[in-house]
Amino acid sequence: MHEQEWLAEKFEANRGHLRAVAYRMLGSVNEADDAVQEAWLRLSRSDAGTIENLGGWLTTVVSRVCLDMLRSRSSRKEEALDTQVASPPVDSERPKDPEHETLMADSIGAALLIILDRLDPAERLAFVLHDMFAVPFDEIASIVGRSPEAARQLASRARRRIQGAPAVPKTSLVEQRRVVDVFLDAVRRGDLEGLIAVLDPDIVVTVDEAAARPGAPREIRGARNWAKGAIAFSRQLPGAVQPMLVNGEVGLVWSPGGHVFRVLRCSFVNGRIARAEIIADPARVRELDLAILDE
Repeated sequence: MHEQEWLAEKFEANRGHLRAVAYRMLGSVNEADDAVQEAWLRLSRSDAGTIENLGGWLTTVVSRVCLDMLRSRSSRKEEALDTQVASPPVDSERPKDPEHETLMADSIGAALLIILDRLDPAERLAFVLHDMFAVPFDEIASIVGRSPEAARQLASRARRRIQGAPAVPKTSLVEQRRVVDVFLDAVRRGDLEGLIAVLDPDIVVTVDEAAARPGAPREIRGARNWAKGAIAFSRQLPGAVQPMLVNGEVGLVWSPGGHVFRVLRCSFVNGRIARAEIIADPARVRELDLAILDE
């Protein structure tokens, strides 16, 4: 068998794993595919005969590529592929549409993907490789250029940020989660009275400019007023919605494809939602402290 064909066969055996690693690193199907393709290019240019553990070597290469992409994401430009290097067989059945991106996000949990996107690149790499793929810290250390203990601390810090540190007592969070679950169920079913039941009669809802429809009010007062609009408007929102901690209290996050589209930040009084803020401005969304809720 020709050497390039042999390499392509070995690479294809690892493609699924590499793509899974890259997607969790980058949160984008297309960027993950770019990282995997770059790993193939580097393999095809290397002396493959000297590589003892091809799977581990490829994982390390993809991780380094992803780390570079995360660090320079805002300014990264696509590099032309070397046409002189043989390409591995193309996975022609793999979809590359938004629906597939959403399915990939759902496979690891949209809430987790949201938090991963907020981590420092080195933290994200350490957490993904160790907690999701059981890569030892000494191998992670060589990728991020730090000691194994520092790599361990990166993963630990990422883990704390993902799990969140509730700013209110856990019993209070349990009640907040119950209220938000009832709210979400009522909105989905179009249950006006059920929705009003978990809203303070004098609730005040503010809507930022990015979330407001043209000509619509930026402030809504009264449970019935907002409930009617919430049910009507919820049918127009794309993607999955999940309860998450938003600045220490339970709220809702809409995240098509694992990317935050809109956030409902809530404040509670006497077991009801007393104030709510609908946030869609990307700059404001980035400032929010989001964390995954314990089940």
